[in-house]
Amino acid sequence: MTKPNVLVLCTGNSCRSQMAEGFLRQLAGDRFNVFSAGTEPKDEVHPLAIEVLAEVGIDISRQHPKSVKEFLGRLPVRYLIIVCDGANESCPRIFPGLVERLFWPFDDPAKFAGTPAATIAEFRRVRDAIRERIVQWLK
Repeated sequence: MTKPNVLVLCTGNSCRSQMAEGFLRQLAGDRFNVFSAGTEPKDEVHPLAIEVLAEVGIDISRQHPKSVKEFLGRLPVRYLIIVCDGANESCPRIFPGLVERLFWPFDDPAKFAGTPAATIAEFRRVRDAIRERIVQWLK
């Protein structure tokens, strides 16, 4: 039996969606094929997203931002998880095979302005919120 596809979407595909993809692969990779993308992908995954996931044993250092266009019409998406307001507004409403469209807005830690210590703390806070939301959804 083929595993259902999950696509996690945000604007830049550099922080929140990458963290969510990492957690979903770790927690439910045996149940789902997991992908992430952005409506306006950045050039690279944010270094602090890589760092805070490494702290909890998840390696996303080889990941790269991808455009949602890579998946539209090419991948039947069972679950679409949108993790930011911008992507929710600009995301296509229809994907082939879509069963559930979920909107889980999280603050963008890349936009946080503060000291280096406060910034890494914000990345950890968002990381932990994403993990908790995924754990609840998987139940």
